[in-house]
Amino acid sequence: MNNKKKYRIKSRLRFTAFVVVMMLAILTSANGILGIYDAASLTKIEYKTVSIENGDTLWEIASEYMPDTEIRRAVHKLCTINDLESAQIYPGQIIKVPMYLAQEG
Repeated sequence: MNNKKKYRIKSRLRFTAFVVVMMLAILTSANGILGIYDAASLTKIEYKTVSIENGDTLWEIASEYMPDTEIRRAVHKLCTINDLESAQIYPGQIIKVPMYLAQEG
């Protein structure tokens, strides 16, 4: 005798919602594990060189070239990029400033 249980979908809406949620969960997990799309792939970082003049400070440079970033974070980022141990800069010194550009296409 074949006592195989048969399953029936009672609500198409609930079943469809379940399938969509499970697919999103699987895709999100795969993306996190494989790192297919991360924040770095969405932006292209180019650097502009800035020659330090008398009276310039990293705070002024950060506020001029990185206005969308909180000032303390911007100064820290400038120090990290340019291997500076402090925020002290000197006239004639050349530093790199990140210029974030959205990738096209």
